[in-house]
Amino acid sequence: MIVNHIGIYGICIIDNKLLCIKKEKGPYRNRFDLPGGSQKENEGFTETLIREFKEETGYQIENYRNCRVYDIFVEETNRTVHHIMVFYDVDINVEQKDVVLEKLVDELNDSSGIYWIDLEKLDISNASPVILKLVQELSNDEAILEKVVYNNWKIL
Repeated sequence: MIVNHIGIYGICIIDNKLLCIKKEKGPYRNRFDLPGGSQKENEGFTETLIREFKEETGYQIENYRNCRVYDIFVEETNRTVHHIMVFYDVDINVEQKDVVLEKLVDELNDSSGIYWIDLEKLDISNASPVILKLVQELSNDEAILEKVVYNNWKIL
């Protein structure tokens, strides 16, 4: 069975460190991931970006740009997820962070907090396929637009 999943993600890199969240649930549990997530009904991409980024990091996005879309296939035990990811580069003011992350009304925040991680330290042993796609992009891999399949994805 193939399931489609679309996620909208914010990329914030300062001094070669990527703003990440650590996943608590789902197939990327115990791995670093990008702040972002799924759209709500009648929500546009940038509305989702701003809401999810704030919910998961406490930071308000000041500016977003450079929208691009990639996809991957993640083979889990009983299904394959076609993960379509929409990336935006974002700017934040690191001095202005809400102390308490927003409490989500009808859903659970699946992040255990934020981390600034050196880009060189992110790999398949600690990062989600979403971050691995970003690492591929940043390395100027010519195959960035080609399909990547993660067979027998291991949940940590």
